[in-house]
Amino acid sequence: MLWGATFGSLELRAEGGETRLRASFPYGAETSLAEGRAEVIAPRAFGKRIESGEDVHLLFGHDYDRPLASRGAGSLTLTDTDAALVIEARIAGDTTWSRDFLAAHASGLIRGLSPGFRVPPGGDTVQRRGHGLLRKINKANLYELSAVTVPAYPQAQIEARAWGRESPDAGLRRVLQRWRA
Repeated sequence: MLWGATFGSLELRAEGGETRLRASFPYGAETSLAEGRAEVIAPRAFGKRIESGEDVHLLFGHDYDRPLASRGAGSLTLTDTDAALVIEARIAGDTTWSRDFLAAHASGLIRGLSPGFRVPPGGDTVQRRGHGLLRKINKANLYELSAVTVPAYPQAQIEARAWGRESPDAGLRRVLQRWRA
C-alpha cells in the first residue's frame, strides 16, 4: 500500500528563469490522521532509497503525470539527517502543470508537502495509546514527494519567494507570509 504523510516546510525561490525549491521534513513529528489514529515517522526512515540513489520524484498532487523534478533528471537532491529529510529541487516553468503549481501556490491554494512511500513488512510498529493507536514508521521506501493542498502533517508548509525584481517591501511580505496562522 502506498502511504502519504505530510510534514516539514517548503520554500520556493524564483531565480534566473527557474524556481528553486528547498524543503525539510522533520522526523519525529506526530500527526493525527483520523480520530484515534496518530502517526510519527522515525529519523532516517526513508534512508534506504535515499542512500541507494534510487529515483524519487517531486510531483504536483501525487500525480506521476505532473512531475516537477526528479533525482533521475538531476533536478532533485535529497539529504537525510537525524533531524529531517532535506529536499532541494529546480523546477522549470515550461510545462502547464509547473505553471499551474506555481500559480496555485502564489494564490495560497497549495501550501503542503506530502511524501508517497511504502512500508515494508516489519517497517512499522503500532501501539495502543489510550483509546487510539500510534503508528511509528521506522523504515519506508520513499517514491515521491508531492505539493498538496491539505497536508496530513500540518508542519509541512510551502513558502514562495521571488528573487530579482522585488518591491522594497517584498522582504517584509515574505516574513509575514511565513508566520501565517
